[in-house]
Amino acid sequence: MLTCKDASELLSQAQDRPLGLRERLVLKLHLLICHGCSNFSRQLDLICATLRRIRDDD
Repeated sequence: MLTCKDASELLSQAQDRPLGLRERLVLKLHLLICHGCSNFSRQLDLICATLRRIRDDD
């Protein structure tokens, strides 16, 4: 099973590279049971989307 530290690292890496099938599966399972990491995932998505919008506006 994935630790929260491992999950946060995978979530960050997913912003830069495609995750493999096994990585995606274990991450999805972890996010289903871990409220904190699920929140972190949503926050990271929001931050990245905001930064893309700022970059595109320039």
